[in-house]
Amino acid sequence: MELNKLLNLAGLKMSDNRGNAEISGITIDSRAAIQGCLFVAIRGNEVDGHRFIQSAINKGAVAVVCENEVEINGDVELIIVPDSHEAAGKLASAFYGFPSEKLQLVGVTGTNGKTTTVTLLYQLMMEMGKKSGLISTVENRIGDKVLASTHTTPDPISLNALLKDMVDSGCQYAFMEVSSHAAHQKRISGLKFAGAVFTNISHDHLDYHKTFDEYIAAKKSFFDGLAKGSFALSNIDDKRGEVMLQNTPADKYYYSLRRSADYKGKIFENTLEGLAMELDGVHVHLRLIGEFNAYNALCVYAVGRLLGYDKEDVLTQLSAVPGAIGRFETIRDIERDVLFIVDYAHTPDALEKVLKTIHDMKKDAGVITVVGCGGHRDKEKRPVMGTLAAKLSSAAIFTDDNPRDENPTDITDAMMAGLTIDDKAKVLIINDRVQAIRTASKLAQRGDIILVAGKGHETYQLVKDKVLEMDDRKIIKDIIGK
Repeated sequence: MELNKLLNLAGLKMSDNRGNAEISGITIDSRAAIQGCLFVAIRGNEVDGHRFIQSAINKGAVAVVCENEVEINGDVELIIVPDSHEAAGKLASAFYGFPSEKLQLVGVTGTNGKTTTVTLLYQLMMEMGKKSGLISTVENRIGDKVLASTHTTPDPISLNALLKDMVDSGCQYAFMEVSSHAAHQKRISGLKFAGAVFTNISHDHLDYHKTFDEYIAAKKSFFDGLAKGSFALSNIDDKRGEVMLQNTPADKYYYSLRRSADYKGKIFENTLEGLAMELDGVHVHLRLIGEFNAYNALCVYAVGRLLGYDKEDVLTQLSAVPGAIGRFETIRDIERDVLFIVDYAHTPDALEKVLKTIHDMKKDAGVITVVGCGGHRDKEKRPVMGTLAAKLSSAAIFTDDNPRDENPTDITDAMMAGLTIDDKAKVLIINDRVQAIRTASKLAQRGDIILVAGKGHETYQLVKDKVLEMDDRKIIKDIIGK
């Protein structure tokens, strides 16, 4: 595609000089630059792409989009823009033929529930015979084809390339997680959403956003940027559910388990076998567990209806879907009558919800919680996570999550900081995660529940500069001989 045509399609200022240069690709990573490509210099949190413009040119870039004039060696076109983050999304969308306009794209944002919600939506539509795409923390999918996932929301180049592949393979829908980072960094710039969903918001990512208000604003910006004619669906039971939609030009809808709303649900029974619920006046049984999953299911039902599907069809297929990997995933040691639950809960809110769900379902069971906190991530949540794990468990083992290059002892010490003397007596610190899970298994009595929290679907552990194999589900199955 010619440079000027690309700039025109993206709504950017056209080049005065070498506008007829043929663009072979777009990249925001100078290391991935190829002959004939367009390099977009992005200012990141830690690395400024403007520093690598010459490197991209040396590798063959024929045009550069950046935010200020720079000295370069080579006959290369510079396009100055006020915001290269936003430009990258618009350029990628144009280069790949505006794929988000050729299917129905639904984005889901919130602190908790994103992965389960998009996975359920994907499963629902596939069950209904509608080929769909999935973009999630756990995995990406094009129909039945599984692709690796490296980010909750990919960079704009990878994202549009993935959406194009979905369009080319015949997908009618795509369901994607929209993280607060992605909204703030404008990775979704240039995309057309058929609809957007807000699940909930609580304390998370303050290592990046610095304040809770900034975190809320990042989430809200997603809804503010929706187009007229799209839908915005929000959990009205969350105290910020209305605020999220107050400035959106989209059509507003709300769902609730507690009050009057466009889409209403009610829990009749919540057991380890699943949920018995009323959704929009119809009784259904779901293969999902816990109140948080009741919210997820209600949300998915609402989206199905907003996409134009019949109530009975949506409910019939929803009752069959299994949910997401590593989200309240149960593994039973039948011989010892011990239940393991693997969950991605890595925020105070998520951990509290999972533990309270366990207590609600099995009030007489002992609960052992194995949990850690990530290195070089929101440090304020560490003592809160530690307190919740200790208070809501019979015993707790604090262990390594993804310590990265932080001292693991500093992390577990921070988790211990808020504990009372009585709660400290219930806690063991075992930094080796495998040994921590093994110890929990040894401590468990007949009928107990072991919650292994924090990593969920992840199959690795980040320690210093190494990526180690670490799969909580595999460890548990090895322990019980499955």
